[in-house]
Amino acid sequence: MTDPRPFLEIRQLRTRGRPPVDLQAQRGECVCILGKSGSGKSVLLRLVADLDPGDGTVLLDGVDRNSGSGPAWRRRVVYQAAEPAWWGATVAEHFPDDTRALLAGWLVDVGLPGDVLQADITRLSTGERQRLALLRSLARKPAVLLLDEPTASLDPATTLAVEALLARELAAGLVILMVTHSAEQARRIGQRCFEMAEGHLQPMHPANALHPA
Repeated sequence: MTDPRPFLEIRQLRTRGRPPVDLQAQRGECVCILGKSGSGKSVLLRLVADLDPGDGTVLLDGVDRNSGSGPAWRRRVVYQAAEPAWWGATVAEHFPDDTRALLAGWLVDVGLPGDVLQADITRLSTGERQRLALLRSLARKPAVLLLDEPTASLDPATTLAVEALLARELAAGLVILMVTHSAEQARRIGQRCFEMAEGHLQPMHPANALHPA
């Protein structure tokens, strides 16, 4: 029997100067969030990841995130910033050895060569770093992935390749909350879409999603 309880449940989540947000997502669901720059989209993702101070309740599979530590929560609920940080000199330093076999297939999926693991991070293009950041996030095997414009620097063909990889992960049960400025992307990958306006989250039908100004 299917569990009617949402896998991810956000109740009255807010930070200073922002209205509260309620949102739910089931396993295998991608929720896209559109809206103008500065409307609070990234702030929401950071609040869900427990990276910024705020009030409200966030549950994962019925368990309150406050029942455990912040680091433990962020191992299951992974936030990927629009401009992810890198702490090592080479790509390989950011991936555990036990993920290399899986990573080899992912690199092909997103159009990156196998030898990119030996590359110096500073010599890679923005688009290459963006794809590698996504693979780094997936390698952590999260239950929920919070993506902030994960394909903003990619060409259309590579964007579709990344979306195909995400679709396979969704089919395996991953939950994705994704901030995007692309209405077309929201229609392709989002089961539900919302528009953020001055911190308020309003549902919108993907077919009617408009490009934010």
